[in-house]
Amino acid sequence: MRVNAEDTMAIIIDFQEKLLPVMDQKEALIQKAATFAQGLVELEVPFVVSQQYTRGLGETVSELKDVIADGTYLEKNTFSCMGCEEIKNWVVAQGKKNVLISGIEAHICVMQTVVDLLEMGYNVTVVADCVGSRSQYDKEIGLERMKAEGAKVATCESILFELTVGAKNPHFKTISKLVK
Repeated sequence: MRVNAEDTMAIIIDFQEKLLPVMDQKEALIQKAATFAQGLVELEVPFVVSQQYTRGLGETVSELKDVIADGTYLEKNTFSCMGCEEIKNWVVAQGKKNVLISGIEAHICVMQTVVDLLEMGYNVTVVADCVGSRSQYDKEIGLERMKAEGAKVATCESILFELTVGAKNPHFKTISKLVK
């Protein structure tokens, strides 16, 4: 099933000041996550940004805040975003069937959110190069579990071009520049 911009929303999970520095390949991860977020903004795909226990783990990192200044930031204290009523209500209120997921950590908050969204009947795509964990092994196992549960896996570039559909889309040139 194709992912189209009109029926898609995204959740950006816990890219926070005290979490990001301990992630495996953190520089590549945040660069891809920022590209993904910029693409969502360009394509007008609604998204929410979660923050796990902000007082302890800090705010969303500036690399993301700088490109999504007008984003919706919601705090959670559960690993799954769907355990937070505010985020769950935001998701339901969008009235969309596809959810794109990026965030950290792949094998904890991301995976639990994905499983809950699948149980709620959403089509979920995990943007693999926009999720991370402290170890590569944990990320790989998290991605395996999400696929086994029924999630699709894509890359930042592939999903942004899928949302764009083709070169006649007015956003094509901007998306092309973002991913290069």
